[in-house]
Amino acid sequence: MIRALLMIAALCAPALATAQMTAIVHARAMPVTSLPVDDATIVIADGRILSITAHGAPPPGARVIDAAGHIVTPGLVGAASQLGLTEVLAATDTTDQSVSSGPLGAAFDVQYALNANSALLPVARADGLTRAMVFPGASATVPFAGLGALIRLEPAGDILERPRAAMFAMIGNGSQSRAGGSRAAQWGLLRNALTEARRFAASPRPAGPRDQLLDRPDIEALVPVVMGTMTLVIVTDRESDIRQAIRLAGDEKLRVVILGGAEAWRAAPALAAAHIPVILDPEADLPQTFDALGARLDNAALLAKAGVTIAFSVSGNGLYLSYGAGIDMREGAGIAVANGLPYAASIAAITAGPATIWGIDHAGTLAAGADADIVIWEGDPLEPTSAPLTVLVAGVEVSLATRQTALRDRYSPVHAETLMPPAYR
Repeated sequence: MIRALLMIAALCAPALATAQMTAIVHARAMPVTSLPVDDATIVIADGRILSITAHGAPPPGARVIDAAGHIVTPGLVGAASQLGLTEVLAATDTTDQSVSSGPLGAAFDVQYALNANSALLPVARADGLTRAMVFPGASATVPFAGLGALIRLEPAGDILERPRAAMFAMIGNGSQSRAGGSRAAQWGLLRNALTEARRFAASPRPAGPRDQLLDRPDIEALVPVVMGTMTLVIVTDRESDIRQAIRLAGDEKLRVVILGGAEAWRAAPALAAAHIPVILDPEADLPQTFDALGARLDNAALLAKAGVTIAFSVSGNGLYLSYGAGIDMREGAGIAVANGLPYAASIAAITAGPATIWGIDHAGTLAAGADADIVIWEGDPLEPTSAPLTVLVAGVEVSLATRQTALRDRYSPVHAETLMPPAYR
């Protein structure tokens, strides 16, 4: 009996040894989904948070990271980005977020173009971003843009976390010209597509004479939407279109999210009653289009007050969806606070809010069982001049070095002087 126990212990020893614990101590922890914890100790193992306690002692043998009283939050979650799809907007061979021709519409799937070696991923990670929804810009078949994907910004390997994570459709904002000139046609095409998907789900047919508008790949891509297992994201700004989206969600029993929503504040009670979240740009305050004549900086505050789940995505005419995806989202969250949104709600809009919208139950919070995506900040997370001191992804501390910091270090006067021949110093 003793020999058997010794053998079991010997077999288990390697596994126990690999379960290295990490403890972050003296943290001003902001769990987001619960009250802040001062002088917190956060214990991590196997990529998950084991516990978070006030004034706790680190477990024996744990690696200790001293937060020294700095604010600690969950890793930021980008609610809508194009990281991994776009490198330089002006260089067409580095942009894979949209297609303008070909057969693909709803079936346009961005997962196949994700670039884990994008130079913009380390920049976003160094700004505290650890997860993001990557969404398509447009497809060849209106009103659909295509299928989005969830990514996790791990420093090595595959960044794809969940493919085919949501279906995106675009209404208004000038795109109605591709549907014949009217947004009424866009809504008609969208409703027809859902009807075709329902018929296909009930009775799949082999390829045959064309008796529907959509090709089979597009219809198949829409089946999870009509079955209620995939979210339909409607990219739109105008109040009338937002109300049409609410009506569509009720008629078709769909899971709907609004992306953009410049005039969403005008329909805030209806959105709250329909449980439709809004991913908005908190910096939008000018009528960039006729669809956004009602844009205002307190949009987020009005939506949150009405009980709408919100998250932030700062566009900057598309630039900030890739470059600056982390820092510009934080800046936008700070602007939302300056315009009436409570501070805690703004932090939630870049952490727990998008995690909830995209169904990531174990992200966006500091709590036992949550993923150990954690950021220690040098200052206020919503102050763009502050930056992360430490970023952990899946419990592993990642480098904050980027191509930009490498260039800075290489060409800074101090570094250049060390490389200069002695005769020229």
